[in-house]
Amino acid sequence: QVHLVESKGGLVQPGGSLTLSCAASGSIFSMLTMDWYRQAPGKQRELVATINSSGATNYAGSVKGRFTISRDNAKNTVYLQMNSLKPEDTAVYYCSTYSYSRNWGQGTQVTVSS
Repeated sequence: QVHLVESKGGLVQPGGSLTLSCAASGSIFSMLTMDWYRQAPGKQRELVATINSSGATNYAGSVKGRFTISRDNAKNTVYLQMNSLKPEDTAVYYCSTYSYSRNWGQGTQVTVSS
């Protein structure tokens, strides 16, 4: 099992930026594909961004060009840099990875509002 801890989110104005981080436990982090999901009120949880062990990335169409996922294997940490934020980006954001089972962080609230 991989223990995941996200950084605190926050309130951001539309057009603003915010970077989330997620620290993972264990010694196999560098081999893991890491994901960021989000869940808005009344909606299903959706995959936002993925980075594999080689650093290849994929993004949901709704965030492509605005969000960047990255990783620092020396720190066992994955990041989600979010730029040009929109009110529709408001959600609880979760860090996740699959290692024998799906592991989730506790989630962190991101609110985009003026």
